[in-house]
Amino acid sequence: MEPLALTTGRLVLRTVGPRDTDSVYAACQDPDIQRWTTIPSPYLPEHARGFTEQVVPDGWANGSMFTFGVFLPSGALAGMLGVTMVSPGVGEIGFWGAKEHRGHGYVTEGAVAVARWSFTDRAIDRLEWRAEVGNTASRAVARRAGFTMEGTLRSAINNNGIRRDCWIGSLLPSDLSLPSTSPYLPAP
Repeated sequence: MEPLALTTGRLVLRTVGPRDTDSVYAACQDPDIQRWTTIPSPYLPEHARGFTEQVVPDGWANGSMFTFGVFLPSGALAGMLGVTMVSPGVGEIGFWGAKEHRGHGYVTEGAVAVARWSFTDRAIDRLEWRAEVGNTASRAVARRAGFTMEGTLRSAINNNGIRRDCWIGSLLPSDLSLPSTSPYLPAP
């Protein structure tokens, strides 16, 4: 699939490429991003190049991962969002916010836009969010985006070679008043 751009009232969500390598590298120097996400730590320039020049375009090309940079109208990188396909009809969203742009709701706004796109254009019927237990900032973004917290999964994340427990939440098309591509019969 060819990468595309989405817009919201305050943001442009578009794929990242070589022109964004320096911005991605700079943002990923934040100790919180290195601590709470599964990016390499330390995060080196070659990691940013591999991400923007290979990982992102390959994910779009083979339909396995759809990555969007969260950009302000000024062109500043405010965060990153990605949806990784985990099974037919199920995607997992991941995100981070650039330190200097946190607290403005940009990642939440972007997550809702990407969720709507996932449900309407990618035929996803369940969008999952996972974060290591203790990552309260990520959990707050997921909640504000409408995710339902479902529980804690033991040893479900491998972060730099260490197994860790994670929180899991989900968002369904019906949570955003959208139709599903498959019928859903909730438990009684």
